[in-house]
This record gives sequence, C-alpha cells and structure tokens, in this order.
Amino acid sequence: MSQSEKYRIKVSAVAEYVPGQSAPEEDRYVFAYHITITNVGTVGAQLLSRHWIITDGAGKVQEVRGQGVIGEQPALAPGEQFSYSSGSVLETPVGTMQGSYQMVAADGHRFDAEIPAFVLAMPRVLH
Repeated sequence: MSQSEKYRIKVSAVAEYVPGQSAPEEDRYVFAYHITITNVGTVGAQLLSRHWIITDGAGKVQEVRGQGVIGEQPALAPGEQFSYSSGSVLETPVGTMQGSYQMVAADGHRFDAEIPAFVLAMPRVLH
C-alpha cells in the first residue's frame, strides 16, 4: 500500500459573510468558515497544528500558525470526520484562505493535510 493511500485527509470548507459583525465603512469584513476534516486514509491520524494563508482583495497576506483548531487536536480514525467553525476578518469585501494542517499518524509518520483555497466574499461582490 502506498503512503499516499495510508495518510489521506480530505478538507472541505464553506464560508459565509457575517454582516452583523462587519463594518464596510471602516473596511472591516467579517467571515465565518465551516471546516470538515475527514480521514480518508487507512491509518488513524491526529491534527497537531494549523497554518493558514489569508489573502485579501488588495493582495495583503496574513499567515496564521497555531496549535490545533478551536482549542482541540482531534484524532481521527479511518473514516471519521471532525467539523468546526471559526472566522476571519478582512479589510476588503473579498479574499481567499488556504493552508495546511500538520498531522501525525498513529504509526508516528508526520504529514501535512492540504486545505484547498476557498473564497471569502461579501454577497453580490463576485459574479
């Protein structure tokens, strides 16, 4: 069995604009995002840390690194999933997020799980 089959984590994201916390007149755009992490590999794995790259519509990049997600370091057996919600604040009405989770498998192998890029956009900004 190849390593790519053993150590596979699928990450999906859905983002939404939060108008009640945003202040466009002050260049403050708040977004919530909902992440689902699924272990589609054949070995259990635990999420240790995260690395986010957040880019706003003006090209300004923020990098965020930290332990776990929302204060947790979930362990996922093959087939299990973990979902959580968090948020991000941009100075523009549109941007993107992407990154990776640093994982350790039950057998001690360390690997990164890619977080595919997703769009943060205020409604009616993108066509």
